[in-house]
Order: sequence, then structure tokens, then C-alpha cells
Amino acid sequence: MNKDSYDDMLTAVQAFHTKHDFKNTGGEELTYRIALMTEELGEIAEAVTKGRDKAELAEEVADLYILLIGTAIAADFDLKQAFWDKMDKIMKRESKMINGRIRVSEFREK
Repeated sequence: MNKDSYDDMLTAVQAFHTKHDFKNTGGEELTYRIALMTEELGEIAEAVTKGRDKAELAEEVADLYILLIGTAIAADFDLKQAFWDKMDKIMKRESKMINGRIRVSEFREK
């Protein structure tokens, strides 16, 4: 296993899904996965706002990352390709300062 390889991460998450039979027990249902990701995002927010150490923040972010990879498995899409497609798109965007912070988005005129 190459711990620098996304493909090996994907294989590890797939093995986790298989071990717990997520496909047949509701673990790959997308609205359930959204709830799990929301919960993990809350834990990330708590780690940041309560000044937890970097190791705790890293663990919470890793939980969210595992859920994201698992969602790609559940929804049957290539997350690696989606990542690069999105990077190509956002690298072409302009940025704006909004309320003193940088924002990169598809700005639409109102």
C-alpha cells in the first residue's frame, strides 16, 4: 500500500464499506451521508472554535475526507476526476474581497 496514493485511500475506504456492508444496510444512502458529513463539519468547527490541538483538528478533517471518498463510492462517481475538473474550473475564476475576506466564486450580476 502506498499511503501517498489516492487509489489506495479509495481501496481502504471501499474495504471499510464492504466490512460493514454499508451498501445493504443504509450506510451508502446519500441523505444519511449528508447528515454524517454535517456532523463531522460540526466537529471540525468545534475543534477550531474551541482551540483544540492540531491533532484533533486533523482527525476530524480526516473523518470528513473519509466520508467524502465514501460518498463518491456510494454515488458511483470518480472523486479524483471530479477534483481535477473542479480545480480546472476554479483556477479560471477571479477573486473579490467581500467584507475584508477573499472570495473566489462564480459572481453573478444581480
